[in-house]
Amino acid sequence: MPERPDLLADHTTLHLGGPARELVHARTERELLGAVRSADESGTPLLLVAGGSNLVVGDAGFDGTVVLVETAGVEPELDTCGGAVVTVAAGESWDAFAERAVQEGWVGVEALSGIPGSVGATPIQNVGAYGQEVADTIASVRCWDRVLRGQRTFFAADCRFGYRTSRFKQDPDRHVVLSVTFQLPLGSLSAPVRYAELARALGVAAGERAPAKEVREAVLGLRRGKGMVLDESDHDTWSAGSFFTNPFVADAAQLPEGAPRWEQPDGTVKTSAAWLIEHAGFAKGHGNDAVALSGKHTLALTNRGSARTEDLLALAAEVQAGVHAAYGIWLVNEPTLVGCSLPGPG
Repeated sequence: MPERPDLLADHTTLHLGGPARELVHARTERELLGAVRSADESGTPLLLVAGGSNLVVGDAGFDGTVVLVETAGVEPELDTCGGAVVTVAAGESWDAFAERAVQEGWVGVEALSGIPGSVGATPIQNVGAYGQEVADTIASVRCWDRVLRGQRTFFAADCRFGYRTSRFKQDPDRHVVLSVTFQLPLGSLSAPVRYAELARALGVAAGERAPAKEVREAVLGLRRGKGMVLDESDHDTWSAGSFFTNPFVADAAQLPEGAPRWEQPDGTVKTSAAWLIEHAGFAKGHGNDAVALSGKHTLALTNRGSARTEDLLALAAEVQAGVHAAYGIWLVNEPTLVGCSLPGPG
């Protein structure tokens, strides 16, 4: 696909999004900080984009400065007792880092293989999959504070990590992630395999370990089967990954019979958004020639090649309304919406 530098569609995995007023490539930390400070000093709206994998941009685009975060660098410090302390620039590819970690014997991110996007985005969402999340291994996050106008480092305990959230997501316009430092044990075996589907694929019991390389390959296989590994030739992967987060309810009795349920430490119960979508009548492939649920996984809303953002949002709203009508549960979008919105419950 030829690049049209002003269109954000060229910088998101959904291939959606209108033009930016100004597009800046920040290949060094100095360029990144310079672009952020320049926008803030002039009062220009600012949007940071790295992998573009968790982003839905409106058809009108973004009337401000879009900074493409392309910083690079992986700096490990090894200690056979304490493991590996690895500091990674925000613009590095997450999956490239996960692959290197497996190759180097850095344990703890192997089940997060195949996730698109940048390293700097992972603490914002507290990215997770197949029983792991980045909060398990993040030691600290170094940021530029746009309010205090200086650098700050947050240790993991201060990041307010939760299910697909953090202090960075809760205050989205304040912090620019510059680098992330991970504390990773050394070894050839994975962290304990917590996710039942992954354990079955590996032929191990839940809680057991497996060779990290085998865990990575198994995860990539599972993700490919769900259209969750990017492939330009496969429109099932033209998505923002899981579009809705798994909902939490106060009481398991609120859930329909047969719905998955996982009790949480705070007394709430988590259930499966995919199960609710499917049982509310939305099958894989539901949609039209412009947008549809993935033919491989109902949680992914996909651009079939000719979509507009408004088409995608109409499908998302249809699914939200259908699940709410069937079960009284309102699904919440996981990707960030820029220049567009979805209706709220009621």
